Amino acid sequence: MDERLKQAFDQIHAEEGVKAETQAYLNRARARSRSPKRYLAMAATCLVFLLVGLGGYQFYFTPTTILSIDINPSVELGVNRFDQVVSVQAYNQDGQELADSLELKFLDYQTALERLLASQSIMDRLAQGELLSITVVGEDEDQSSRVLAGAQACTAGQENVQCCHGDMEVLEEAHHAGLSMGKYQAFLELQALDPTITTDDVAGLTMRQIRDWIAALESGGTAEEQESQTGGSGGRGHAGNGHGHHYGWGGHE
Repeated sequence: MDERLKQAFDQIHAEEGVKAETQAYLNRARARSRSPKRYLAMAATCLVFLLVGLGGYQFYFTPTTILSIDINPSVELGVNRFDQVVSVQAYNQDGQELADSLELKFLDYQTALERLLASQSIMDRLAQGELLSITVVGEDEDQSSRVLAGAQACTAGQENVQCCHGDMEVLEEAHHAGLSMGKYQAFLELQALDPTITTDDVAGLTMRQIRDWIAALESGGTAEEQESQTGGSGGRGHAGNGHGHHYGWGGHE
């Protein structure tokens, strides 16, 4: 009987020992899970996931090529590296109204261009003899060349449409001046012929008016002759709508 009691008490002590060891292990595990190092590791992991998410967002929504569409309205489309339109910027009231009337974001750039060309605003102006300029600017030469080719394909057969490349530095100058790329490039051509002309002089003009003004200066016409040609239509005596004239704008560059 004494031996059996001894064995029973030994068993109880053994179980209590196992319990004590188990509790000690659990306490150590809890301490490790609460340690600053573990919290730092978890925070670092969360930060990595956050940065990857933000990086992907920025990667998609950063324009790598700009399409400037100018006729007056003037609108610029920001195209990402996947050829999707991710931004739409208007540079005058007509451009804002046009941008507001169309859903262009998240379309591929060719579909966006087709939608612009099919808009009543653009169709009416082209039918009236206005000029449409499409300028492509991008840091990635391969993409900008591809986008330019796509723009040319979209406008093939259209009268009074010009597609051309632009320069990134000139784009920055244009935006600093508050003008779209296409209109600013035309302004530079105009200013080369008459250095007194300012961006304010062309801001409200159509591309047809600017091109007619350039043609008048290239032909050596005086300011009075330009004023006579326009019927006194504006502050600097710029050319009017010139619907009866065509200055080499039927094709593409």
